[in-house]
Amino acid sequence: MYHRTILDNGLKIISEPMDHMRSVSLGIWVNAGSRDELEEESGISHFIEHMSFKGTKKRSSLQIAKELDAIGGFSNAFTGKEHTCFHAKVLSKDLKTLSDIFTDLFLNSSFDPEDLERERQVILQEINMVEDAPDENIHVIFNHLLWKDHPIGLSILGTDKTVRAIQRKDILRYMKQFYIPQRIMVVAAGNVNHDTLVSTFKPCLEAREGGRKSPERTIPGSHSRVSVQAKDLEQVHICLGGSAPSQIGEDRFAATLLNTILGGTMSSRLFQEIREKQGLAYVVYSFLSAYADTGMLGIYVASEARQVNPVLRTIHREIEKIKKGSLSASDLASAREHLIGSIYLGSESTDNRMMRNARNEFIFERYVPYGELVAGLEKVSVDEVIDVANRIFQDPHMSLAVLGPIREEALDRDSLSFH
Repeated sequence: MYHRTILDNGLKIISEPMDHMRSVSLGIWVNAGSRDELEEESGISHFIEHMSFKGTKKRSSLQIAKELDAIGGFSNAFTGKEHTCFHAKVLSKDLKTLSDIFTDLFLNSSFDPEDLERERQVILQEINMVEDAPDENIHVIFNHLLWKDHPIGLSILGTDKTVRAIQRKDILRYMKQFYIPQRIMVVAAGNVNHDTLVSTFKPCLEAREGGRKSPERTIPGSHSRVSVQAKDLEQVHICLGGSAPSQIGEDRFAATLLNTILGGTMSSRLFQEIREKQGLAYVVYSFLSAYADTGMLGIYVASEARQVNPVLRTIHREIEKIKKGSLSASDLASAREHLIGSIYLGSESTDNRMMRNARNEFIFERYVPYGELVAGLEKVSVDEVIDVANRIFQDPHMSLAVLGPIREEALDRDSLSFH
């Protein structure tokens, strides 16, 4: 049974009891992420996430860590393009303790200037770590290429320059603008009683006042660009893709199936051709990233420099084959069953249910039954998958990012042309 309570200030408390579980997953969500930042404040959402664990009026960062460790389980936080989440999984008997800790760090973080300077150095090291990890950095480069100057294309971590510039007053201003009740949800799944959850959080959250109205999000446009960054690495890292349906797009189920068929599994077209049959790469996969109003479908491969063009030609050939109709009902059925199995297996996790419910509330403002997802997948035809492939993989909407020991003039340009 799914429960929703909306406080007078607009803040939502959501729960999905799973009485057979011993644990409960809890998340405090904010509908704000890196796409809501100005270019000069890039990384501020992520900075706030870090600083929230660094001390409150009544707890030091060490006390927060000790109290969370004392109840076992798992606690963490993450910042995305559209959301920030503070989450944990504990035994149900420890939910009250967890709630007290989380509301304290969420509402009363001190953002002490000395702590801020220390954490700034930690985040700068995190940025350096990503830049030193080409398999991660290539995605940052690709996002910026595809979305160009739109904030959704900026790194969630920010840059060295922007992170060094963020001050306490900037954090407080940003939180006043975006950490408002209408953008906040408390979501729990597992061995939890909804009335108890509400009575626990309502006293401290219902008094939270709304700030000034947050700016409306703008819809990004995709761009066709190529970036080749020469770097002394063992491999060349490639990211190729284009815009795809959003989380509410009519073709989202067809795009999900296309991603699975193209490079989402070990039996997928690209994995079989590039790795198993030709031995051109160890890592190859496709990925689908969907947001509230847009999305992307991309392909990642890491290979030796001498194999880059054979890899690009293979990707081009496999995409064109699908676009021209080389897709059978059995191909579609296999991909569908894989996804349905993943959906139902994921439903056995309290973490997955908590996060799924939060995202559905932000996007659809309702509970989305698992059967509705399955029905959406079952309705997709072969022709619909072919159609979405033709719309995603076309020149005006595709970008290519390459990082490693290779120059742009060495690329086979014909393999980058999609019609």
